[in-house]
Amino acid sequence: MNLRLNRILPPLAVIALVIAAWWGIVVYTESPIFPTPWAVVTGTLELAQDGTLWEHITASLMRVGIGFGLAMLVGIPLGLWMGWVDAAYRTFNPIFQMLRPISPIAWIPLAILWFGVGDISPIFLIFISSVFPLIVQTTSGVHTIDRRYLRAATNFGVSRAVMFRRVVIPAVLPEIIIGMRIGIGVAWLVVVAAEMIALRSGLGYLIMDSRNAGNRYDLVIASMILIGVIGLMLDGATRLLEKLKTVRWRYVR
Repeated sequence: MNLRLNRILPPLAVIALVIAAWWGIVVYTESPIFPTPWAVVTGTLELAQDGTLWEHITASLMRVGIGFGLAMLVGIPLGLWMGWVDAAYRTFNPIFQMLRPISPIAWIPLAILWFGVGDISPIFLIFISSVFPLIVQTTSGVHTIDRRYLRAATNFGVSRAVMFRRVVIPAVLPEIIIGMRIGIGVAWLVVVAAEMIALRSGLGYLIMDSRNAGNRYDLVIASMILIGVIGLMLDGATRLLEKLKTVRWRYVR
C-alpha cells in the first residue's frame, strides 16, 4: 500500500502545483481569453452532457484502432520475415529506412489526393506512421536473438517451423511490444493533426472548431488535456502486455 502511494502521490502533487500555478497566472494577468482550470472543467462537462465530447473521442479512437490494427497486421509479419531471411532484409531495409524519417504530416496532401476528405485519409496516415516502428523493432528483435538458442533447437532436431513458432516469436515479443508503444504514440499524434486539417470530427477537429467558433479556449484546453490523458491510457494499456508470461522474463529486475 505504501509503495503504491509513493508512486501515485508525487505525480499528483506535481499536477496540483501546475493547476495552482495556471490558475494564479490567469487571475493575476486578468486574461480575458485564456481560461481558468474551472472554466475548462465546466466546458468539458458542457460537451459531455450534450454527447458531443463522446462522439469526438469515439471518432478519434476508431481511426487509431483501424489504422494501428492494419499496421500490426502488416508490420509484425513483415518484420519477422525480414529478420529471419537475410535476402528480404537486404532488399527491403534500405527502402523502409528511407521512408521512415519522412514525417507522417508530410503525407497529408497525398492522402487527401488519393482518398479524399474522410476517414480513409487519417487511417492511411496512422498506418504509415505506425507501421515503420513495428517493422524496425520486430526485425531488430529477430537479429538480436541469442544464437545459442537457435543452435540448441537445431541440435535437438527441431524443424524450422517449430523453432520459429516456439523460439523466435517468444524471443521477439518484447521488441514487438516496444514497437507497439512507439507506434501507438505516433498514431495518436498523427490522428489529431489529420483531424485538424481534413475532417469534421475527432479531438483534433474539436480544437480547431472551438478556436474558430467564438474563441472557446476553454474547450481548446480541455481537448488538449483529453488528448494527453487518452494517450497516457493507450500507452498504459500497451504496457500491460509486458505482464504476459511469455514476455515477462525480459522485464525482470
